[in-house]
Amino acid sequence: MARDNETIYRWKDRKRIIFGLPWTFTRYRVTDEKLIIKTGILNTNEEEIRLYRIMDMTLKRSIGQRLWGLGTIHVCSADKSTPEFDIKRIKDSENVKNMLSDMVEAERARKRVSGREFMSGEEFDDAF
Repeated sequence: MARDNETIYRWKDRKRIIFGLPWTFTRYRVTDEKLIIKTGILNTNEEEIRLYRIMDMTLKRSIGQRLWGLGTIHVCSADKSTPEFDIKRIKDSENVKNMLSDMVEAERARKRVSGREFMSGEEFDDAF
């Protein structure tokens, strides 16, 4: 766990480049309720996805990523602005995917949300 300005992050990392070095301006952070993706240095963009809106995750690891201990998690969500996105080239990707999966299920149980509520469309988009 890490703290930044009184926010407790369960996990944080950066997108990595060649040799697994974090020399990019893409940062990933996870709190108990949301996943935050911040990109850019001069012009920045911060995307926030509520964990209960995450529907599916897939771990992808190319041969190059496996050599450097990296992986990419492809995420499908019920979020309107970000229905699909990648958590690219992160360390310990298998454990991060499992942790996220557990956190998604815990947040759904806490909010009493099930996957079928996302199937019917717009009537549930702003319910929470």
